[in-house]
Amino acid sequence: MIYKVYYQENMLQVPVRENTKSMYIEADSVRSVRKKLKDRAFNIEFIQLLEGVHLEYEQAAPYFELEEV
Repeated sequence: MIYKVYYQENMLQVPVRENTKSMYIEADSVRSVRKKLKDRAFNIEFIQLLEGVHLEYEQAAPYFELEEV
């Protein structure tokens, strides 16, 4: 399964929508995504499962790249 992770790079600052970034991770569950990203100092805002038409749409985008974790 592929998940889209919305995050802020700095955990010490107040989250601001304009600073939100995203990455794509392949994992079995939301819990395993959090476990894979535990070492990084990210403020994870939301983890979204991508499937079906939504996944196809994201994969067609030029910025789609699975993060190797």
